Amino acid sequence: MSWKAKRFWQAATAVPCDGGFAVALDGRLVKTPAHTLLAVPTQALAEVIAAEWDAQQGQIRPEAMPATRAANSALDKVAPQFAAVADMLAEYGGSDLLCYRADGPATLVARQAAAWDPLLDWAAAHYGARLTVTAGVVHVAQPAEALAALRAAVHRCTPFELAALHDLVAISGSLILGLAVTEARLTAEEAFALSRIDEHWQNEQWGVDDEAAALEAIKHQALRDAARFYELCR
Repeated sequence: MSWKAKRFWQAATAVPCDGGFAVALDGRLVKTPAHTLLAVPTQALAEVIAAEWDAQQGQIRPEAMPATRAANSALDKVAPQFAAVADMLAEYGGSDLLCYRADGPATLVARQAAAWDPLLDWAAAHYGARLTVTAGVVHVAQPAEALAALRAAVHRCTPFELAALHDLVAISGSLILGLAVTEARLTAEEAFALSRIDEHWQNEQWGVDDEAAALEAIKHQALRDAARFYELCR
């Protein structure tokens, strides 16, 4: 049986540190899995992380600590390779979910257009990134200037913001939806619903699969957590 970490502290607190705020367990500063000081940019984020540690009883459950995990990722994974992570996320603009439409039935086509066209119009107005829409799954090349504008937007993130954006984009399948959440153009609830139009259409036709619904609920909560983390780190 593998060793499991258990609670050993009485109280977790947010404390000031060089460059931001840290979390202390009975005065002992928390470090990331890579042994970096868990220093975050805002007191609000540090307080949420401290609350996650305080909520642990008995065996430590990392899956119940989304802000802690996101901060660890920002420090250990994103910051050391920021440009590579940002470029990877920017590539979603070349195959964005919102650009690939059904070719039928007409009601689904109309539903996608009504939901997704305003977001593409927003991206064109806000970033100068007008993306091309196509029907079917065959890849369509996007304008180079649009992709460059979206890439610049991604690269403007801090490592903490980028860690959150990574999850927003990966879960939704759309760089536009992820950026719209970071810009407060959409709430997390709205973005998730927009990302699931095809799946919900299928549910209406054939019924809900329990296993798929359970997986969707997990993704939904993960997107909420990412949106909250983004707000907390600003």
